[in-house]
Amino acid sequence: MPLNVSPQLLGQAERGKIREEDSVATVRESLAYAYDPIADLSEELRAGDAEFVDNFTPPPSEAERGQLLRALASNAIRGSLERHFNISLAFMNCHRVAAFRPEAHGSEAHTRFTSERAQILNQSPGLRDC
Repeated sequence: MPLNVSPQLLGQAERGKIREEDSVATVRESLAYAYDPIADLSEELRAGDAEFVDNFTPPPSEAERGQLLRALASNAIRGSLERHFNISLAFMNCHRVAAFRPEAHGSEAHTRFTSERAQILNQSPGLRDC
């Protein structure tokens, strides 16, 4: 699942530092299925006062699941999305994404969400192959 990197962005990278907004734009265009739910979660988080919000909706196909896995497994992509949206992301079960307020990272809710126990409790037979 490659990123569709423009010649301009590639040139920036070859010359040195790239602008993060250009990197995020590339992610938005290349991995739209991953970008859009994270953008929605960040809006939902900002609109309320909850410590975090999450998404249980499974991707419609393996291609979309692949986009989500690519974005969240890459430290660079995940980090740029977290900085862009000013959130802390957590992830489990191939598609359950949570957006936390940055200050909630390491909180009881964050620790509970990212625990091995939570992973086991959220496992279902349909997710065992992902």
